[in-house]
Amino acid sequence: MFLPTTTTAATTATTAAATRFLGAADVQRLVRRLGVPACIAGVAAQIETDFRRWADFDKSARVAAHSDVGVIELMPVADARRFAFKYVNGHPKNTAEGLPTVMAFGLLADVATGTPTLLAELTLLTAIRTAAMSALAARHLARPGSRTMALIGNGAQADFQALAFRDLLGITTLRLFDTDPAATAKLQANLAGQGLAMQVCRSAADAAQGADVVTTVTADKTRATIVTPAMLAPGRHFNAVGGDCPGKTELHPDVLRAARVFVEYEPQSRIEGDLQQMPADFPVTEFWRVLAGDAPGRATADEVTVFDSVGFALEDHAALVWLADAAARQGLGRPLDLVAAPADPKDLFGTLAPAGESARTQVATEQATAIAA
Repeated sequence: MFLPTTTTAATTATTAAATRFLGAADVQRLVRRLGVPACIAGVAAQIETDFRRWADFDKSARVAAHSDVGVIELMPVADARRFAFKYVNGHPKNTAEGLPTVMAFGLLADVATGTPTLLAELTLLTAIRTAAMSALAARHLARPGSRTMALIGNGAQADFQALAFRDLLGITTLRLFDTDPAATAKLQANLAGQGLAMQVCRSAADAAQGADVVTTVTADKTRATIVTPAMLAPGRHFNAVGGDCPGKTELHPDVLRAARVFVEYEPQSRIEGDLQQMPADFPVTEFWRVLAGDAPGRATADEVTVFDSVGFALEDHAALVWLADAAARQGLGRPLDLVAAPADPKDLFGTLAPAGESARTQVATEQATAIAA
């Protein structure tokens, strides 16, 4: 619920010029300074804080424009203080053209005035927040003592998932599979020296052998069955990340039927997640309820659990809030002239006059010149 607020023209004019811009280089510099593990931990903590006050937010499913080759999405959310949105795409074939599969930017605005306060590149932070969300959920849903994770899909998101599960869950061994051996080789090179034992596997089913957690982060926009019923095992937790838009799945429906399924925001997950394969009355639990103590997480050691993750705007709100604070502490970013800030907020037309001359004076001068001519 939004609270009534008041402001003045002077405040509006002052804050309108205060948009801070963080480009890709700024965000990369921040992550290098702090380190990926610290960034993941910080974003995970902010996500948990925001999810625990779930009722404070005005929520909606994201707005998506789908095509045969990908999707472009807008993800809005707000509380009484801040409005946030993220622009993000998903185009699996982009890598063949030298472009990232996912590209993103986001904005924070002041609810009291509507003033945009932060505009930031979010491709890197999207990867960090996705991994942070996965590991945060696994802390409550995976079996205690989980140490081995199958990582199926070794592309751009996989490195962050590996580090998040290492630090937030205690994973020490990765069983890797990707249809592209070069992706697996990239992952091994990036994670060398990070304290993770890595085993390259022949198939998704092979990777799942002996795994406490199975994470799927595949990119193809297709109804795939990466995880089959044969890969079910007592106590196993499935972290399904890649099924995140209509017509894109990773889990066989029987895997969902055999498990307790947790989601971020049910109205969105039923459209976009692996849950899209199930009837409308198929039972699921929104993860915020676990954090709030309204619903149990894992109930028994042998229970099979699924986190059907599609990515939700509240996670991006958390990432943007964390980013704004961290960048301010590091002195990163620069002021951006993003929106008009007229000296007289009732005279937008006056901003068209040359510097030091009012629009009225300019028009009169031009008219007199025309008459004299």
